[in-house]
Amino acid sequence: MAYKGKRINPKKFDKSQIKIIILLMPLVIFMALPIIFIANHAFKPMDELFAFPPTFFVRKPTLENFVKLAKFSRTSGVPLSRYIFNSAIVTFLTLGLSLIFTTMAAFALSKIKFKGRNLMMQINQIALMFVATAVLIPRYLVICKLGFIDSIWAHVLPLIAYPVALFLVKQFVEQVPDSLIEAAYMDGATDFQVYRKLIIPMIKPAIATAAILVFQQVWSNMETSNYYINDDAMKTLTFYLNSLVNANNTVSGQGMAAASSLILFVPNLVLFIILQNSVMNTMANSGIK
Repeated sequence: MAYKGKRINPKKFDKSQIKIIILLMPLVIFMALPIIFIANHAFKPMDELFAFPPTFFVRKPTLENFVKLAKFSRTSGVPLSRYIFNSAIVTFLTLGLSLIFTTMAAFALSKIKFKGRNLMMQINQIALMFVATAVLIPRYLVICKLGFIDSIWAHVLPLIAYPVALFLVKQFVEQVPDSLIEAAYMDGATDFQVYRKLIIPMIKPAIATAAILVFQQVWSNMETSNYYINDDAMKTLTFYLNSLVNANNTVSGQGMAAASSLILFVPNLVLFIILQNSVMNTMANSGIK
């Protein structure tokens, strides 16, 4: 598309983009500063961690903080590798099951007419108002009755249902033309075939955004390890690193705290970088009908 000889959103660099870059650059720098600080802070030696005035960039980078963290984990009864393994399994299971149930529910609530559909959607919208603390006791009673205390499912089940992700994906599914779905049914497709071959390929940007939201919820969660798990060998990396920082809230523990912050932050950053194009597509199409 062109306007007065100029293309709107040109694929390659155009001089007309310079003014936009100039306007956005201060915002980009401002938003990047916390990321740069976390990365630099984790590699600071002890004298730079407590320097006054504080330094933003590391002057003499060192791996001492990470070495101390690894050594301290060896003194505990459970090795650090066990917590990493637990977090990986919990994140993989929760993310996979959550996306499957979320996309299926979004398809059913958007394109399949059945009794109670509106009531179910209203329940999901009401659930958006409740924080995890408000449903802590009912969740504990359910996990207890199911016999999942001190099991991997005590981490997974409370986090599978994520109302925000369902609301987002449902809004995206509603944009799929009904004519396409009706044509698929006329060709003999079942509900599952329509879901797998038509809906899923058309809502990939929304799935990517939901994946980031669910991942952040699972990766940063400490409540399941704190309330449903008594066995230290079944707790997650996030819980261990945060409890380690709280237990060693001394001068010597600040280096381990800085290293822990970077370790917990990197997976979120990597996942967003991988899925950023899909996330941008979701935001661009969220208001288009």
